[in-house]
Amino acid sequence: MTSKNMQDIFDIGLVPLISLNDANDAVPLARALVKGGIPVAEVTFRTAAGLDSIKKMAAEVPDIIVGAGTVHDVEHAKQAVAAGAKFIVTPGFNLPVVKWCLDNNIDIIPGTASPADIEAALSLGFNVCKFFPAEAYGGVKTLKALSGPFAGIKFMPTGGVNEENMLEYLTLPNVAAIGGSFMAPSSLIKEKAWDKIAQTCQHIFGKMLGFELAHVGINCENAAQANSVTSRLSELFLKEKIEYEGAYFAGTIAEVVKSPFLGKNGHICIDTNDMVRAVAYFKRQGVKFNDDTWIKDETGKPKVVYLAEEIGGFCVHLRQKAK
Repeated sequence: MTSKNMQDIFDIGLVPLISLNDANDAVPLARALVKGGIPVAEVTFRTAAGLDSIKKMAAEVPDIIVGAGTVHDVEHAKQAVAAGAKFIVTPGFNLPVVKWCLDNNIDIIPGTASPADIEAALSLGFNVCKFFPAEAYGGVKTLKALSGPFAGIKFMPTGGVNEENMLEYLTLPNVAAIGGSFMAPSSLIKEKAWDKIAQTCQHIFGKMLGFELAHVGINCENAAQANSVTSRLSELFLKEKIEYEGAYFAGTIAEVVKSPFLGKNGHICIDTNDMVRAVAYFKRQGVKFNDDTWIKDETGKPKVVYLAEEIGGFCVHLRQKAK
């Protein structure tokens, strides 16, 4: 069973890898990650400041989910948890650390790089593992190959994952989240450029969700008016006029509804790369949904929903982008 902390991380989809030389940077960095929309930090034990950084983040930035990475032994796992770490990540399949975490009900994402590692993880009941070093071990191609024989497990690829290739990973159904230092670059940490880190996170998070205007919906009083409006739009903008049961479309730029519908004036349709994570993001922001409008696929994942609020007389219609 996936814990709430782990599910929250997977809903965010991005796990910044943090390696700090100065624990005094921990709190402003954590606040920058939260401000940038990625309230997660895997603080590695690669430096002497790792443990104190975890302690400071956990104590002073309650909105962040802080974990410990590069954990090689049980003692470091114990120290991390005592300092406030909510999860443990190992670079390889470290059986003593894995068993200690399981015995003590501590969330752990164990490292895997081979079918043998994955088999070991499955035998202990894991459904999510780290895949490291991802690019060196075949990246997206390998993960696609693993999805057949290991359909019941998902991965957090780390190592060589960056802004340029992250969407290739995130679109894979067996990827729970991705990890990387590119969300909080060491150069910006060194400069203590916290606002730039927040902007970088916001940019990367926005790129993951990929919000794009799909079309504008226009409410009409009746079918005749909708027909007239669509005809004019199609004529002006050289778009095909298509009729459906409840609406006309002028190409893909406008949906002209045959009778009054949601929104005083109509709706704005926004497509997203990832409907599940977009919905989770809006919920974290306190945004409400119109529960009468959910449309889900055969697996129960949301495909379409309207936000409850109106903006400028328009409802907002969120939709999964076609893949």
